[in-house]
Amino acid sequence: MNFSLYIAKRYLLSKSSNNAINFITLITAFSVIIGALSLFVVLSGFAGLKDFTLQFTSLIDPDLKAESAAGKSFSLSETEIKGLNDIPEIVSFSKIVEERVFISFDGKSYPNAFIKGVDSNYEKVTRIDSVVPIGSWLSSQTNQIVTGWGIANRLSVGVLDYGKTVDLYIPKPGKGQITDIKKAFNSVNAVNVGIFDVNETLNDKYIYAPIEMAQHLVNYDSNQISAIEFKLVPDADENQTREAIQNVLGDAVVLKNKSELNDALHKMLNTENLAVYLIFTLILIIALFNLVGSIIMMILDKKKTLHTLFNLGATIKDIKKIFFLQGSLMTLIGGSIGLLIALLLVWLQKTFGFIMLTQSLPYPVSIKLENIIIVFITISVLGIAASKIASSRITKNLVSN
Repeated sequence: MNFSLYIAKRYLLSKSSNNAINFITLITAFSVIIGALSLFVVLSGFAGLKDFTLQFTSLIDPDLKAESAAGKSFSLSETEIKGLNDIPEIVSFSKIVEERVFISFDGKSYPNAFIKGVDSNYEKVTRIDSVVPIGSWLSSQTNQIVTGWGIANRLSVGVLDYGKTVDLYIPKPGKGQITDIKKAFNSVNAVNVGIFDVNETLNDKYIYAPIEMAQHLVNYDSNQISAIEFKLVPDADENQTREAIQNVLGDAVVLKNKSELNDALHKMLNTENLAVYLIFTLILIIALFNLVGSIIMMILDKKKTLHTLFNLGATIKDIKKIFFLQGSLMTLIGGSIGLLIALLLVWLQKTFGFIMLTQSLPYPVSIKLENIIIVFITISVLGIAASKIASSRITKNLVSN
């Protein structure tokens, strides 16, 4: 066995004759365990919040979305439709028309909405029906709409209220001054048949309608659309599918996946996660100052023993290595214990939901392999660096006198 490693293990496991040093060593080991535990628990909490936030948008986000590369719309020919149907990785696709719309209902108005016209395939591409808690999904080629929860709440829109229709207005394209307000807008009287609930942003933004209604409101031709949303087969090669779709549609469109469609949300969540990681890493660095102090105290306590080892032929490098290994072992063992306890706590929360956000919603947590690796590497690097700093205090003068 390596000489320095053998002595380091003995020093790590044996008690010192000085109770103060034993107490400091115990505090150091405890701080390493708590540091690793708290860092992993916090990262797991943020991972859970991220998954919880994204799970709702993922229900209505397609696997891929083709948007117009220039302008608001592009044309989709029958040949292109056949070409898309021939791509084996595509399960289904839905044509989309999207535009800002002015909504009026029972004397109230809402100017910040978007109408999203969808065809009959939309339910095959997304799980939109699972986020419609009130009413039902719309039927094609009708004047039915499904409204976001926020919009419905602000306008006091009910479901299947045929006595009070929802009025939708979109300005007609053109130039010059408006001389007749009635002729300046395309309008439709619609019946709300359902209310969807995804998240606050989408609830306040969208109403869904049949694509024919949306095309009428924006003066589009029957083959003119804003986007195409795709559902892919499980484990489909995204790059290969992108290339196949691009070959069919050409440069008229740009393709985006789920992450790219929610780019701002992903950036916000990742920034928050990074900020919390850096804050807790700083706390961990401060906690590991205990390790430096503990090793220095141990060096002073073992001064006579080190003098003996030096006289027996141990080099200064060997003696430095003893305390470097002692600190490193303490960090690795303490970090591993902290991680195991943290894994158990996160698993218990995930399984039994001891901490609740609401009466029915437990605080979301998620166990991810990358977080385990991040915590272990962080605690190891910081602990090894602290051990190196402490062991470097050993000099020939110290052990020879």
